[in-house]
Amino acid sequence: MDRYTRGEKLGEGTYAVVYKGINRQTNETVALKEIHLDAEEGAPSTAIREISLMKELRHVNIVRLYDVIHTENMLMLVFEYMDQDLKRYMDSRGQKGSLDTPTIKSFMYQLIRGIAHCHENRVLHRDLKPQNLLINKKGQLKLADFGLARAFGIPVNTFSNEVVTLWYRAPDVLLGSRNYTTSIDIWSIGCIMAEMYSGRPLFPGRSNHDQLNRIFLVLGTPQERTWPGVSRLSEYNNVVREGVFHQPQSLEALLPMIDQYGIHLLRRMLTYQPHLRISANDALNHVYFNDLPQHIRQMEPSDQ
Repeated sequence: MDRYTRGEKLGEGTYAVVYKGINRQTNETVALKEIHLDAEEGAPSTAIREISLMKELRHVNIVRLYDVIHTENMLMLVFEYMDQDLKRYMDSRGQKGSLDTPTIKSFMYQLIRGIAHCHENRVLHRDLKPQNLLINKKGQLKLADFGLARAFGIPVNTFSNEVVTLWYRAPDVLLGSRNYTTSIDIWSIGCIMAEMYSGRPLFPGRSNHDQLNRIFLVLGTPQERTWPGVSRLSEYNNVVREGVFHQPQSLEALLPMIDQYGIHLLRRMLTYQPHLRISANDALNHVYFNDLPQHIRQMEPSDQ
């Protein structure tokens, strides 16, 4: 603990408080995530999961875990310092929250590249949202907060459906599916992309039911002919009333600021059938990114 000087508070969550800090030996600015331990229960499972996964995931677009310090009543995680999260960046730098296309394209590429690395290493993030994407002064974007992340394997495990912040949660998960895979993160990225362009969340639901209705109003109500097997998901009959079916809206009309290539990529991410959503690796090669500056494309995992 003596190696670090604690500074201003940066944020607070259910289990942890994050402070700005200084490494006394190197004078480097760091982020200190302090998790107070329960005398009976010990470290929360989210912290244990975050530590184990982040020790394995070393990539230029994933925030770096430098150190873990364990005392009798506290666990302190030492991360590289990032200046702000994407939500604050959009609020402070954007035009009513929306960003310019070159910035969005850079952030999208970095986000997808970070998630591609997770998926290649068989890790689902399961909580992608603007608040969990960190930005530094160099314009680098890095994935953070792996508290809900988990490793996946073959055969497909049955996972909890209490994952991902509601506005960014995939419809298959909202409808009760527990057999999801990497597609859960791709849906979230699509929602984030639309939000960066418009400055507003795409589906800002107030409840599970409301969230699904907002998705159906835009993308149409899924049926067996458009999504085979959807009616067998546990929540389907609780949400879809007989005879009430919405037709899909035009994404071009809803998001006129996105060009045709961006709309095509967005559609590939916001696809109802999980197995038809574009993979992270395929998304990196999408024509949308053809005019991306080379210095962004050429960042290597070792660049950090």
